[in-house]
Amino acid sequence: MFKKVLIADDLISVNSGVETLLNELHIPQITKVQYCDDAYLKIKEAHKNGQAYDLLITDLSFIPDHRTQKIISGKQLVVVLKKEFPKLKIIVYTVEDKAGLADNLINTQHINGYVSKGRNGLAELKEALKLVAKDKTYISPAIQQIITGSATKNITHNDIILLQLLSQGMPQSQISNYFKTHQLSPSSLSAIEKQLNRLRDYFGAKNATHLVSIAKDLGLL
Repeated sequence: MFKKVLIADDLISVNSGVETLLNELHIPQITKVQYCDDAYLKIKEAHKNGQAYDLLITDLSFIPDHRTQKIISGKQLVVVLKKEFPKLKIIVYTVEDKAGLADNLINTQHINGYVSKGRNGLAELKEALKLVAKDKTYISPAIQQIITGSATKNITHNDIILLQLLSQGMPQSQISNYFKTHQLSPSSLSAIEKQLNRLRDYFGAKNATHLVSIAKDLGLL
């Protein structure tokens, strides 16, 4: 089981509930924060001091307040941390049940667990902790059911990247160059055009702007 865990959630009640669960599992070091910036700084400092955290449990939605933040969401926090500390295990504990979002975080960012804050949230989180400690991945049954039956299940990693670049206003020629630079295949301009047309047809999008909007609604972006 884990020895050092960080909980990131802007709701004190949720933090306390998760802390109680971790205490029941006899995890010796538990830290709670309410801001993504604080989570990032604590993980970075602990890693620098040779006392790295074993696990981060984070929400995805953080309500903005008077305090200015650089990292404003749990998803952004996951992306930053997985890039800098790829060995850090992360469990997302959230009310967001978007299939595309869950699938993207698991397959693109390689998080270790996606747990729904539903009626059985803490029980599922307990199960997730046990599995993730054994280097396995946990997905709440309700989320897994959504993913299995989701319209996003045939979306590839390259599709996600294309949609991200498209959402940034990048034209197809630049997307093609990006794919070539990052050794993503196929990368020719004609291949990018075909991929984009396939995505428009797949989601029934009228144009590129509509496609990006649909992707955001599904949690792909």
